Amino acid sequence: MNRQIGHLFAIAAVLFVVLVGATTWWGVFTAEGLDENPKNRRALIRDARIPRGLIYANDGRTVLARNRPRGSGKNRFFTRIYPSGPLFSHAVGYSFIQNGQRGLEKSDNDDLAGKEDEFQSILSGIESEKREGFDVVTNLDPDGQKAALQDLGGRKGAVVALEPSTGKVLVMASVPPYDANEIPDHFPEINRDPNKPLLNRPTQELYPPGSTFKVVTAAAALDSGKFTPQSTLDGGSPKTIGGAPLANFGGQSFGPVSLTDALTNSVNTVWAQVGVQLGPRRMIEYMQRFGFYQDPKLDYPADFMVPSGVFNARGQLVRRPGFDVGRVAIGQGGREGQIRSSALQMALVAAAVGNGGKLMRPRLTDRVVRKDGRVKERVEPDLQSQAISRKAAGELSAMMGRVVEEGTGTAAALGGIKVAGKTGTAEIGAQAERTQPWFIGFAPRDNPKVAVAVTLENQPGGSTGGETAGPIAKNVIQTLLKAN
Repeated sequence: MNRQIGHLFAIAAVLFVVLVGATTWWGVFTAEGLDENPKNRRALIRDARIPRGLIYANDGRTVLARNRPRGSGKNRFFTRIYPSGPLFSHAVGYSFIQNGQRGLEKSDNDDLAGKEDEFQSILSGIESEKREGFDVVTNLDPDGQKAALQDLGGRKGAVVALEPSTGKVLVMASVPPYDANEIPDHFPEINRDPNKPLLNRPTQELYPPGSTFKVVTAAAALDSGKFTPQSTLDGGSPKTIGGAPLANFGGQSFGPVSLTDALTNSVNTVWAQVGVQLGPRRMIEYMQRFGFYQDPKLDYPADFMVPSGVFNARGQLVRRPGFDVGRVAIGQGGREGQIRSSALQMALVAAAVGNGGKLMRPRLTDRVVRKDGRVKERVEPDLQSQAISRKAAGELSAMMGRVVEEGTGTAAALGGIKVAGKTGTAEIGAQAERTQPWFIGFAPRDNPKVAVAVTLENQPGGSTGGETAGPIAKNVIQTLLKAN
């Protein structure tokens, strides 16, 4: 009898330990994950009773997100209003109980909801009932954002503009946009729209970068010491690369041509040869230096970003040799692997070259401010990597300057301001009947304040990067430089 009681007690003790352990695990170790689970609305309902912090543009005055109180007493809660409508929809996102969160509303949620770390909470004695959210001042520029969306003119695409020396994201434009104010009442229709307005094209969509990727190839070539801007290769067309003939744009054939002239005129056969001589391992190494093969280091929800890189037919990143490195080097690829990039990633490439080879971590948020005006946190510039040497970056900047002065990028030229850039026109479709036009660049060339990437999705055949994306980049750069 005593033995049976002992067994029963032991079983009860084990069950008690399991219960305590499971409760501790769920309540402590996975609490953050539960709070962030989109199916868990408890945190959103709790936070809706707190006056959420405002979100501002970089001028500190333009309100991008504010609150509207509803009800009174214990039934009082707050809902979000977005005064700028679709203008900053993808960057700012939304926060609604029934729809969850996106954009900065999600990544900056703790600050916007006024959450302190444990030590600060003890010191301040803040009670949840009295809590107020902290305001967030972004780096987003209203004039630059308007210029980007207006110039895209309803055409699907993306524009990203950065400050090279700090990584500040000044523009993040995606077309089609959506109006976050309509999310609570019209989410099903917006979500089902075949044009995918909820998709943040700058961070979520990958495109063939075309000849803009030659900037990465040129960076690797110059930084490796294997080539100089004066290195000469045969620009004949067609030329056998990777076992198949490769032609220059329009079938144009060049004789011996320097790397500077090859970038100015976007000579495919030259840059494909450079890629072959560098080899796939070195190309992957330099891609990684520029941030490829990982999610961008942006203060933005991870589930709304994707890595750029070489992808095989199954949609998997290719990290080993075996792909057609010559065609990847010119922004294309073969069956074993094709290069795909987001607009944000290509903007980071341009920014790093303009910043003396230093890639700064991109950031949407500038500072978090308490309601009494004190700065709770200021997001300082953070070096992500030294992608290439200052010497190589200077050489490449001069080469990209030639592209805009007399090459394929003249449509992006600004009077009195030197612009460095590179165009790209990726052919898409079974018969190459459509194009993906691109322009990346920075200005002023000798002391860059703005780096930009522009791409338009699935354009009619004959639409080139220089003619289509270049003018958009020019206007965005000009607008942002005026603001500074």
